Amino acid sequence: MLGVTDSSLANAAACPIRNVLDQVGNKWSLLVMLSLQGRRRRFMEVRRSIGDITQRVLTQTLRTLERDGYVAREAHPTVPPTVEYWLTPMGDSLLKPMGKLVEWANLHFGEVSENRHRFDAARHPSETPGSGGKARE
Repeated sequence: MLGVTDSSLANAAACPIRNVLDQVGNKWSLLVMLSLQGRRRRFMEVRRSIGDITQRVLTQTLRTLERDGYVAREAHPTVPPTVEYWLTPMGDSLLKPMGKLVEWANLHFGEVSENRHRFDAARHPSETPGSGGKARE
């Protein structure tokens, strides 16, 4: 077992899983941290490296990661202002175990994609993604 008890899961304020993984396990945080791995980057460099993240969401994600201590930020007094971001030692240490998840995702992505396609086709044969039909819920 992973050292998780029902009582620790039930107490939202004290549950490490909720308080840590809710932030770093969202859609964007890990991608931002991977973008910063081993380098300092400016805001637009991070945004370009991810591709489909909006400016607003990237700003919020970077602030949250900075607040929790995973990312550091330095503003340089230039015109316009230059801001750099990088992983802190704690952020870097988080990427080590998260790297296992990244490896797993890379290894199993094809299988997951096939399973999704099979599931969607069995559920709504005439409305699979990309068929032009609208999914019913």
